[in-house]
Amino acid sequence: MDFNPIILSIPIYFALIGIELLIQAVKRYRIYRLNDAITNISCGITQQVTGIFFKILSVAAYQWVFENFALFSIAPTWYNLILLFILADFFYYWAHRKSHEINLFWGGHVVHHQSEDYNFSVALRQGSFQIIWTFFFYFPLAILGFDTLSFVLMSGLVTVYQFWIHTETIGKMGAFEWIFNTPSHHRVHHGRNPKYIDKNHAGVFIIWDKMFGTFQEEEERPTYGITKQTASWNPVWVNLQHYVEMGKGIKQMKGFKNKLKYIFYPPGWQPKEMGGQLAIPEVDPENDQKYDKQTSGAFSLYVLVQYIIILGGTALFLFNADKFNIWEQVLAVSLIILGVTSLGVVLEEKKYSFGLEIFRVLVTPIVLTFVLLPTIGKIFMVAILAYGVISFASLIFIKKSYSTVKKPTTKTIS
Repeated sequence: MDFNPIILSIPIYFALIGIELLIQAVKRYRIYRLNDAITNISCGITQQVTGIFFKILSVAAYQWVFENFALFSIAPTWYNLILLFILADFFYYWAHRKSHEINLFWGGHVVHHQSEDYNFSVALRQGSFQIIWTFFFYFPLAILGFDTLSFVLMSGLVTVYQFWIHTETIGKMGAFEWIFNTPSHHRVHHGRNPKYIDKNHAGVFIIWDKMFGTFQEEEERPTYGITKQTASWNPVWVNLQHYVEMGKGIKQMKGFKNKLKYIFYPPGWQPKEMGGQLAIPEVDPENDQKYDKQTSGAFSLYVLVQYIIILGGTALFLFNADKFNIWEQVLAVSLIILGVTSLGVVLEEKKYSFGLEIFRVLVTPIVLTFVLLPTIGKIFMVAILAYGVISFASLIFIKKSYSTVKKPTTKTIS
C-alpha cells in the first residue's frame, strides 16, 4: 500500500463523524440527515476509487516535470518539508480559487459545495474530476526541486488538515483565526449568501485570502449549498450535472469567442446580449427549503446496512489496491460505484431503483467470489454468497411490504 495520508486518516474521519453524531443525540440538534450524509460519503468514495487512476496521471506528470525541469535538488529535511507544506498550501489556494472562478474547473469542484448541510461528512464530499483541473498548479514546486514523494506527503497533509474545519459544532477560535483556516472561516466559504460567495479559499493558512483580497469574516449564519439546488442523491449524476448543463449552455452561445468565454469565464457568465453575468440570488434562511426527499423507514434501514458493508469493502480495497492488476481494479471500482449509485437512487425512490438494486445484489457476490477473490477460502465464499441471498430476500420483503402499505384502499358503494 502506498503511503497516502488521506487514506490512512479514514479511521479518524469516521471517529470524528461518530463524535458529531453523539453531539447530535445529546443536544437534540439535527446535524446530519441520512440521505445527505450518505451522498456526501458516496462522492468521497467515488473520488477516492477513481483517484487510483487519475492520481497516477497527476503524480506521473509531477515526476516528469521534476525530472526534466527541476532547477535545484531540495533535500527532504524537516525544515524543507515545513517550507514545502507552506508552499503546497499557497498553490492549493490558487488551484482552489480558480476552481471557483473558471466555469470548466468549477465543474470538478462544485460537488464539494452541493450539500445543504455542514458537518464532517461534507469534508468527504469531493468531485471525481477536480484533480484534472488542479494538478498542474503544483508544477512550480517540481521546478523548484521538491521531489515527488515529499510533495505527495505534504499536499496530502494539507488536505487532511481541512477535514476538521467542516463543522458547526466549533465556534470562533480567537487569535488562532488570524493565521489559520478554521470552521468559522470555512463556513463562510460554503455559504451561498451573496457576500459569502467565492470567499475564504484557503486550505490551512487564511493569510492567503487576507493577502489577495478574498477574505470574509463570518457574520450571520451561512445558508449552505450552491445557487441552483442539485436535488439528487446519486453520486454519479452530481459529478456530471454541471457538465451536462455546460453542454446545453455552450449550444446557446453564439460565436466561437462566446463559447470559449462561457467555458473559461466565471460560472454564470453570459454575453451582454443574453443579459450579462447572472446575479447571485439572495437567500431567505427562514423560508429556505432543503432537498430532503423522504424514504420509507424500512428502505432507509436497508440502505444504511448495505452502506456500512460497502464502506467496509471500499476501505479494504483502498488499503490493498496495489495487489490487484489494472483490470481487477477497474472491475472493483465499477462494483463500488454501482453500489453507492444504486443506494442513492433507492433513496430517491426512482422507478428503476428496485431493479437496479436487485441486479447489484445478485451480480456483486458472483463477481467477488469467482473473479476478484478466487482464493478467499470456502468460509468467506459462503459468507459473500449468503450476503447476496439475504440482501435479495430483504429487498423482496421490503418491496412487498412497502407496496402493500402504499396500495390505495377502495370502498364498495352499496
